[in-house]
Amino acid sequence: MARADMLGPIVAALAVLAATSMGARAEEANDYPTSARAEYVFGCMKANGETRQSIEQCSCSIDVVASIIPYDRYVTAETVLSMSQVRGNLGGQFRSSEQASNALNDLRRAQAEAEVRCF
Repeated sequence: MARADMLGPIVAALAVLAATSMGARAEEANDYPTSARAEYVFGCMKANGETRQSIEQCSCSIDVVASIIPYDRYVTAETVLSMSQVRGNLGGQFRSSEQASNALNDLRRAQAEAEVRCF
């Protein structure tokens, strides 16, 4: 009977631990703010037609991207895309930097995976 009495608190502790780790994973998977997701979907729809089907596909696409790369890496890649279009020395730094190139490649790989899964 002593074992049965000890089993209850152990099971309860394991349940709390499992719930905590599942909540942390959910937060990690959803670290993109709604505004960033909406901006991505709007841009995607502009490029793929403004239809109901494109809403579904573009929403799926940002979900896949978000599952592959963390939000801070996504922001870095988006910044590189934007700044690399600036003419002159400043834009050149973004076009030639290895760190910028790596961030951009990560985003492109995530978008390619999203293309395969969603379109």
